[in-house]
Amino acid sequence: MKEKFIPITFILILALLILNLAGCKSTYETNTQAETKTIKIAYIPITHAVPLYIENELLKQNPQDIKLELVKFSSWPEVIEALNAGKVDGASILIQLAMKAREQGIDLKAVALGHRDGNVVVTSKDISSVAQLKGKTFAIPHRLSTHNILLYIMLKNNGLSYNDINVIELSPPEMPAALSEGRIYGYSVAEPFGAVSVANGKGKVLFDSQNLWGNSVCCALVLRNDFIQNNRSIAEKFVQEYVNAAHKADSKDRATLDILTKYLRTDSRVLELSLKWISYKNLKLEEKDYNDLSKYLVEMRLIENPPRYSDFVDNTLIDNAK
Repeated sequence: MKEKFIPITFILILALLILNLAGCKSTYETNTQAETKTIKIAYIPITHAVPLYIENELLKQNPQDIKLELVKFSSWPEVIEALNAGKVDGASILIQLAMKAREQGIDLKAVALGHRDGNVVVTSKDISSVAQLKGKTFAIPHRLSTHNILLYIMLKNNGLSYNDINVIELSPPEMPAALSEGRIYGYSVAEPFGAVSVANGKGKVLFDSQNLWGNSVCCALVLRNDFIQNNRSIAEKFVQEYVNAAHKADSKDRATLDILTKYLRTDSRVLELSLKWISYKNLKLEEKDYNDLSKYLVEMRLIENPPRYSDFVDNTLIDNAK
């Protein structure tokens, strides 16, 4: 029987076809991967970043052309360093720190607020007036914070100054224990750490932020300006999903609480109380509110030249969100 020989030209053509198909497959996989953009956002685990948590979970359930990677930090200086070095694309951060970073040359844009209201002044249960804090120790998380401004306003409204009390900076998770042990007599901090003392019966709310400074500005969502400029459509999609998540957060339903417990290892009673105080409605940063904040920062000599609203705030992304 004669052996059948396959022409060499046929073998060459077949090999070229296989290589070409392999190349197409590789290109398709690369293009598919390129269509999904990962956005890295820094955060510290507090209730002021809840819209980010919900956005992250919603994107996991319903994948879009963006992927959110939340990068957890334990201190605000670490967040600023990551923003400055370009290790993250943005952050949920105390707006005062972001303003200071902008003043120092880090090109950041505030594109939304993290929340409305929700800050409280917590004191030991035997304190019934601001006057009783005279000579006692009061804790804040950072001098560049809304909590420090709220303390300033509270003291000023009651004829006191910083010289009348002992103001210290303290790690937020340490504050409830410090109050319980009598090391401090009051504090103001991001949630849920205020609610911890109240829910546990060790402290009480002397003032909330609405009593002291209506429409106060606290945490903001900031993005590096180069990220916005180089990824405009992605930034728009990210903020759109952020706004959707904020609407969901403000429902404060069981599903929202379940998501919170993934990011905040805190008792559900504490989280429920914290959510009662805070709002996630209308997270657009208005010029009047920003200018009020700037006025306080200058008055308190915390920032000498706050960035102008038009230079620091970019509302074009949130204005395009539905």
